[in-house]
Amino acid sequence: MNKTSIVAFAVASILASAAASAASSDGLEEIVVTATKREQTLQDVPVAVTVTSAQTIRQTAIRDVLDLQSVVPSLRVSQLQTSTQTNFIIRGFGNGANNPGIESSVGVFVDGVYRSRSASQIGDLVDVERIEVLRGPQSTLFGQNASAGVVSIVTRKPSFTPGGSLEASFGNYNSQVYRGYVTAPLNEKVAFSLSGNYNKRNGYFENLATGNAINDRNRYDLRGQLLANVSDSLTARLIVDYSSIDETCCGVSNLVNGPTGGVIAALGGKIYAGGYADRKGYFNSDPVNDVKNRGASLHLDWKSGALTVSSITALRGQSATFNYDSDFTSTDLLPTNINDQQIRTFTQELRASFDNGGKVSGVAGAYYFNESVAYDNTLGWGTSARAYASTLIVAKGGSPSTLPGLEAATGLPTGTFFKAGSGGTVNTNQDNKAYTLFGQLDWKLADKMTLTTGIAYTNSKKVVDLAQTNSDAFAQLNLVQIGFAQAFGALTGGKAATPANFAAYPAQAAMADKLSVTGCTAATGAACNSALALYELQFLTPVVPYTGGETNDGKATYTVRLAYDFSDNIKVYGGVSTGFKASSWNLSRDSKPLAPATGDRSPLGGYANPYYGRYGSRFANPEESTVMEVGFKGRWTHSALNIAVFNQEIKGFQSNIFTGTGFSLQNAGKQTTKGAEVEWMFAPTKNWEFNVATTFLDPNYDSFPNAQGPTGTVDLTGTKPAGIAATTASIGGAYRWEFGSYDAFVRGDYHYESNVQVVENITAGIASREVKTLNASAGVSRGGWDFMVFARNLNNDSYLISAFPPPAQAGSFSGYPSMPRTWGATIRKVF
Repeated sequence: MNKTSIVAFAVASILASAAASAASSDGLEEIVVTATKREQTLQDVPVAVTVTSAQTIRQTAIRDVLDLQSVVPSLRVSQLQTSTQTNFIIRGFGNGANNPGIESSVGVFVDGVYRSRSASQIGDLVDVERIEVLRGPQSTLFGQNASAGVVSIVTRKPSFTPGGSLEASFGNYNSQVYRGYVTAPLNEKVAFSLSGNYNKRNGYFENLATGNAINDRNRYDLRGQLLANVSDSLTARLIVDYSSIDETCCGVSNLVNGPTGGVIAALGGKIYAGGYADRKGYFNSDPVNDVKNRGASLHLDWKSGALTVSSITALRGQSATFNYDSDFTSTDLLPTNINDQQIRTFTQELRASFDNGGKVSGVAGAYYFNESVAYDNTLGWGTSARAYASTLIVAKGGSPSTLPGLEAATGLPTGTFFKAGSGGTVNTNQDNKAYTLFGQLDWKLADKMTLTTGIAYTNSKKVVDLAQTNSDAFAQLNLVQIGFAQAFGALTGGKAATPANFAAYPAQAAMADKLSVTGCTAATGAACNSALALYELQFLTPVVPYTGGETNDGKATYTVRLAYDFSDNIKVYGGVSTGFKASSWNLSRDSKPLAPATGDRSPLGGYANPYYGRYGSRFANPEESTVMEVGFKGRWTHSALNIAVFNQEIKGFQSNIFTGTGFSLQNAGKQTTKGAEVEWMFAPTKNWEFNVATTFLDPNYDSFPNAQGPTGTVDLTGTKPAGIAATTASIGGAYRWEFGSYDAFVRGDYHYESNVQVVENITAGIASREVKTLNASAGVSRGGWDFMVFARNLNNDSYLISAFPPPAQAGSFSGYPSMPRTWGATIRKVF
C-alpha cells in the first residue's frame, strides 16, 4: 500500500461516483457537527474533522475510544499498564499517560465538558450520537491542552417522544455486554433519559504464575439526563453520570530476556520465553485496577433572534487505585506498586454566538478550569530483592560480603539494604487554575468567500507540593559522596570531609572530586571510586529534597483561515492555527531537578553530579503548536471527498519516556510533521456504501538534544520520532438490502499502519509495530428487533502497543501486546 495508489483510487472512485449520481436520487446523509461550537454541516465547516456516527459505532461493535481508532486513521489511542492509562495521539502528536501531572495534548470532551485525565476518558461509549475528531491545534475555541487536536463525544438528548432500547451481546472469552436506554416526557416541558451499560469479559492474557487470565473487562456506566424547555427562548439540560472499573490489567510480554534473566532463574523465578503474541507471562500477583468516575453538568441555552447564549457548568470527580507487580516476573522482587489518585474538577464555560445571515457571524466566550490532583505512590521491595542484588554483585565479579560490609561501614545492621517491605513513597498535590478568553468571527468578504479570524488568551497556574521518602536505606546512599569522602581521606592522611578541611586542602578536594565520579576499570587502576560499581543496583535513588513550586503560563493563540465555495458542492480553504499546552509537572516518584552544569560535580552542591540528576526535570515548559493547512471539501449526491495537506510543528513538545525506574519528562526543542489526509465516502446506490480514509505523515525532530535513546541520553535531532506510522489507512464497505419485511446489512473494515519503531529508547529491531486488522459484521432487523454478529481483529493480527525497559533488569525489555480476535452476537430491541 503506497500513497500514489491510495490517492489514485480515491480520485478514480470520486469520478465514478459523480457519474453514478445521475442514476439515482438515493445518496449520503447530511452530517451536522459542532466543531466550531456552532452547528454546521460537515462539508460547510472549513476544519479537518472526522465524524463517526452512532450507526457506525453500533455496526462495527466499537465499545470505547480505544476501538475508535480503527475507523479514524489520524487518531491513535494506546492502552498501557492499566485499564485506563492511555495515550491519545492525533497526527503523531500527543502524550499524557502514566504520569498524573501531565494532561494530554489531545483534549477529550464529552457533551462539551473537558475530561483532563485518561482514566476519565476511557469508559464505554454509552448513549452516543456521534464522535467528532478535530485534527490539528484547536486552542482558539477549546483552550489549553488542545495543542494536537480534540476528541468530542456527543450524546443523545432526551426526547419528548417515548422510546428506548434493550441490548445484550455475547462473545468469546465469555464476553457479556448489556445495555439499556429509555427516554420519555415527564410533562409537556420536561423530558428525561436513562441509560446504562454493563461490560464483563474474561481475560485474554494468561498469568502463568497465578493461573489466572488477566486483561479482563468488568465495568459499568450509568447516565441520566433531564431536558427542560423552560420557555420559548430558554432550554436547560442536566446530565449526571457514574462509571466503575474493577479489572485485572494489564499483561506484559517479555521481548528480550537480558543478562539479569539468569539471576531471576537462579532465585527460582520465571520469565516466559515465548513470543509476545502468545500473551503469557509470569507475575507473582495479578494487577489491580479500581477506578470510579462521577460527574454532573448543567447546560443552559438562551436564544433571542440571531443571538444564542450558552452556559456549561460541570463538576467531576475521579478516584483510582492501581497495584501491580513491577518486575513482571514470578520472582518476589518488586511486588508492590500502589498508585492512588484523586481528582476533583470544576469547569465553567460561557459563550455567545450570533448569526443573522449577514456578512458577519461569530462566537465569543470565556472558560474557567479549577482542578485538584492528589497522587500517592508506594513502591516496595519483595522477599527476593536482597538476594537478587547480592547475586548481581557476585555475577559482576564482586564479593558476597559487599552489602554487609557497606552496611557495617555506614553503621547499619546487617540485612538493612533491600529489606522486604522497604522502598519509596511519593505524595504529591497539584492545584491548577486556568482561564481562557476566546472569540472567532466569520467575515463574508464576497458571496462565496469567507474569512475566519479567531483569537484566544489562556492563562494556567499550577501549584505543586511534593514529598518523597525512601525507607530503603540503600537508596539513600550517595555513592559519589561516599567515594569522595574515601578519596579525600586517603589524600589528606585521614582528614574528614568537612568544609573547613576543603578550604585547607583545596588541591586534594579537587582531586577527590574528580575521582568520585570515575568508575573503576583496568585503565584507572586504584584512581577511581569503587563504590560506583554498586550504582546499577541503586534502582531507587536518593531523594532530592523538594517541597514544591509553581508555574504560571499565559499565551495568546489564533486562527486565520480563508474559505472559498467554488459551487454548492465544492469548498477549498487554507489558513494557519496555533495551539498551546501549559507546563506539565512530573508528579511521579522520580521527579528530579535538571542535570547540573558541566563541571559542577562537587558533592558540596548536594546531588549535583552526573550520577544523580538522571531523570530530566521537575516540570516541562509549555508546548506551542502551529499548523499551516490547505484543504478541499467536496460533496455530491452519492459521494464526498475531503483532503487536507498540512505542515504542523510543536515547539517544546513535552516528551514523557519511561526509562525503567522512572519517567524522563523533558521538552523537545522542535518537532514537525508534514502530512496529508484523504477521506472519501461513496454511496453509488441505496444498497452500497464505501469509505476510504488515509493519513500520510512525515515527522521529524528538528531539535531534540539530550533525549532518552536506546543507549541512554542521545541527540535525536534530525531523526524521525518513534511511534508515528508514515501511512495509516481505514478502508470499509457496507451492503444493505431488504428481503420481505427484513432489513439486512453486511460490513467490513480494514485498518492498516505501516511499520514503525514503537518507542524512542528501544531499538526497532526489538520493538516495532505494523498493524493489519480486519473487522466484520452482519445483521438483520425486523419490527424493532435487531440481530447482529461481529468480529474485531478477525484475522487475529498481533502487534506491540508499546514497550519499555523493566525496572531493575538492565538489558531486558518488555512490551504490551494487542488484543486477539474477538467475536460475538448482539440482539437489540428498539421500542
